[in-house]
Amino acid sequence: MSAADLSRAQGPAPVTGPRMTPPGRGGPMPIAVGKPRNAGATLRRLGAMLSANRLQIVLALSFTLGSVTLSTLGPWLLGRATDLVIGAVSASRAIDFGALGQLLLLVGALQAVAAVLNWMQAWLINGLVQNLSREMRRQAEDKLARLPLPWFDRQPHGEVLSRVTNDIDNVTQSLQQLLSQLLLSLLHLIGVIAMMLLLSPLLALAAVVSLSLSYGLARLLAMRSQPLFVEQWRWTGVLNGEVEENYTGHSLVKVFGHRQRARDAFEKSNRGLSDNALGAQFLSGVIQPAILCIGNLAYIAVVIGGALRVASGAMTMGALQAFIQYVRQLNQPVSQISGMAAIVQSAAASAERIFELLDAPEMSPEPRQPVDAAKPLGHVAFEHVRFRYDPARPLFEDVSLEALPGQTVAIVGPTGAGKTTLVNLLMRFYEIDGGTIRFDGIDTRTMAREGLRRHFGMVLQDAWLFGGTIRDNIAYGKADATEAEILEAARACHVDDFVHVLPQGYDTVLDENGSGLSLGQRQLLTIARAFIARPVVLILDEATSSVDTRTEILVQRAMALLRSGRTSFVIAHRLSTIRDADLIVYMENGNVIEQGSHDALMARRGAYWRLDQFQVPANA
Repeated sequence: MSAADLSRAQGPAPVTGPRMTPPGRGGPMPIAVGKPRNAGATLRRLGAMLSANRLQIVLALSFTLGSVTLSTLGPWLLGRATDLVIGAVSASRAIDFGALGQLLLLVGALQAVAAVLNWMQAWLINGLVQNLSREMRRQAEDKLARLPLPWFDRQPHGEVLSRVTNDIDNVTQSLQQLLSQLLLSLLHLIGVIAMMLLLSPLLALAAVVSLSLSYGLARLLAMRSQPLFVEQWRWTGVLNGEVEENYTGHSLVKVFGHRQRARDAFEKSNRGLSDNALGAQFLSGVIQPAILCIGNLAYIAVVIGGALRVASGAMTMGALQAFIQYVRQLNQPVSQISGMAAIVQSAAASAERIFELLDAPEMSPEPRQPVDAAKPLGHVAFEHVRFRYDPARPLFEDVSLEALPGQTVAIVGPTGAGKTTLVNLLMRFYEIDGGTIRFDGIDTRTMAREGLRRHFGMVLQDAWLFGGTIRDNIAYGKADATEAEILEAARACHVDDFVHVLPQGYDTVLDENGSGLSLGQRQLLTIARAFIARPVVLILDEATSSVDTRTEILVQRAMALLRSGRTSFVIAHRLSTIRDADLIVYMENGNVIEQGSHDALMARRGAYWRLDQFQVPANA
């Protein structure tokens, strides 16, 4: 889940909900990646994405074909020039320097035009690959917005980031080399073989045999290196996840004395990445020198066989010279193609990881004709709602409660009771298994998610801010907010009190961690962000649990003003902060055990009364 998504969850147009590990599911687990199921299908899918730019592909292919054709003619023309000189010397006549000069100028002109065409195809392919990279990043970003919250619960952040950044970058760089060099090498190989067959089919047979041996060896080594490339990129994702986790939680790592444990875990992942990368690069690195060795043996065979044919008069010296040049040229594309086998394997491994992300199951589709409340009032009702994270483990079996417009509903209970799950279901971050949740009498499943969430504002326990000015962070709750509205929200939520002591005031630039501000000040900023959005329903999830007593008073005042006239759901563990709520809902093990006013629940002397007596913190 991106940081921007968490920020949206606090504003009027949320995309995802607060992070929460469902009960009984443990921590996030890395996505299992083994040997690619079908590297060929993955490469074909990449090819289909590239084919969207057919005109560029056709032009690049045409330029490459022209470049290869012109450059392939060079050795043949040089062979004719050699025969012209040898023929004149053998016949004891003067060399026709005019004809010789024309041949040499023609060779130079062909090579110059070939170089220009090659540059043009490289420019086109560069644009083609960059367009593909941009499209893959766009698809990945769109996909992350469509994935359900449970998917994020199961994935380490570093693993997801690795797929969106490292794997896409690897595919881009690999395709950059493959499409430019591989296409040129393949066409060059075809052209060289064609010219060799025209000059001497017998000698060409030796070259074709060496080519077959080279292909077989390259294929064998590539098959051995493929699983290692897959493991290399999997360990890259694991390592990124550990670095991200240790960086964001470095204070806790030091406090609990787990630096050595973190270092050991990092070393294990680092070693796994290093070992697999070493093995993959070693096997792929063996391909090129092995191909060169086979090519040199073929070269020796051609020189000996060609010399015998020249001696017997079956072949001219110029033709042999041209053939030898073609043999040397043959080694170059074969070596390049074999060297690219490793790049193909690496690209296929990364592409498959990207496609696994793009193919992950999405949220249930939106209704074809979504319904929305014409004049939202904030009437919320849970009617016999059922929900389970795990089909084998029940959570909500029959939850019913109602919040009338303008009421404040406090949700309390022990850890793991399902308090945060309740608001996640209300916001449709998760889909219910049964029953109905209504907003102003409308089944929320018949509403578009974005349309439903537009009526909600949220202030989370973690006061997340994004990189930008204080003014930008407040205005994030309303895209067209005026300066007067920003100042009104800031003053109402006590942000204005501390902004004036900052050197740049409202133009003070913050990073995503809100460095330079206290936790309470950051929380007041998130409240101001929700205030300016003017939501119909407000959700406050442990908004005061991590601030000091003095700041809590300011936060409580700001939230009281924010709740005024709005339906509010308050998740809290300090019962003193919710005594005046219109309705208090006590939850335990996913069930609503008691609900009523503070006085009524205290008089009942049940679960809520016991919680009040012991004051057990209730963290959702």
